[in-house]
Amino acid sequence: MNSTKRITVLLADDHTIVREGLKKLLESCRDIEVVGEASTGRQAVDMTRKLHPAVVIMDIAMPVLNGLEATRQIRQAVPDAKILILSAHSDDAYVENVTAMGAVGYLIKQTSAQYLCEAVRDVHQGKTYFSPSIATRSRQRNTKTLDRKGLPKANTARLSSREVEVLQLIAEGDANKQIAAELGISIKTVEKHRDHLMRKLDIHDTAGLTRYAITAGMVECDVQLTIV
Repeated sequence: MNSTKRITVLLADDHTIVREGLKKLLESCRDIEVVGEASTGRQAVDMTRKLHPAVVIMDIAMPVLNGLEATRQIRQAVPDAKILILSAHSDDAYVENVTAMGAVGYLIKQTSAQYLCEAVRDVHQGKTYFSPSIATRSRQRNTKTLDRKGLPKANTARLSSREVEVLQLIAEGDANKQIAAELGISIKTVEKHRDHLMRKLDIHDTAGLTRYAITAGMVECDVQLTIV
């Protein structure tokens, strides 16, 4: 098959062994070609801008920039790219938040491998695709209500992209100086973003911001170990 007719895919996952396995599986499907791999959300955004893949397979919990915010930035920068989430988390909060950001599919990593290529094909054709268990739950609830953790879907969406980036880095334990260096902004600007976050979310300490980021699916749950 002519490679130009293949569905081009970018893999975004912070675990090398996972990316290698996904790549091998996807490339066993003759109509799919993996054109790039990213280990952070920021790399995923940058590589999508550069490579313009048809489909981005995105994990949610990644360092530097989580999959939620990466999804939003990719949708803004490359609207034609279809984003398919592949995550270990199947909680409704994760599904609702990431679809609110623009993802068109969601597979849990425990899903049978046979569904992966099928999902890539479907989202590439403009359809949505969800793991069977998620699709069943979706039909059984009103997705316009609060999720089961009490977190409104739009709560994260009302933060600016920069605020989300700062929030994730705070939750990952970075000090203001480190955040400033990572984002290329001044320490004073970081402090302003931190103040805005606390006012918008009505949270008034770093531990609270970290717990919020965990609940929203921005960082891995084991980050809690740093704030006990």
